[in-house]
Amino acid sequence: MSAYALAQVHAAEMCPDIEEYLERIDTTLDDFGGRFVVHGGTFETLEGSWGQLGLILIEFPDYGSARAWYDSPAYREILPLRTRHMVADVIIAEGVPAGYRGADSLKGH
Repeated sequence: MSAYALAQVHAAEMCPDIEEYLERIDTTLDDFGGRFVVHGGTFETLEGSWGQLGLILIEFPDYGSARAWYDSPAYREILPLRTRHMVADVIIAEGVPAGYRGADSLKGH
């Protein structure tokens, strides 16, 4: 079942560290089957409040792969390049199986 690393960006300073981070992140994803699904771009806030800088969504084959990527030495090496210059909320979330319906969350209640 797919899993996702999701970041809501609140502030970012474009600088050489961020440029280096962006140049290097793709190779950290390769060994874990990660791929960008959303990286900035156009978005519209329909409810609540959302940072003006948007959303980053990375898909992985499963939760273990997502967590292993985040904890990997390759990603940990470049992480400070981002965290020194970007304020973001970052989570890893497990997806749902194919065919999942909203009412499925009621099972067992």
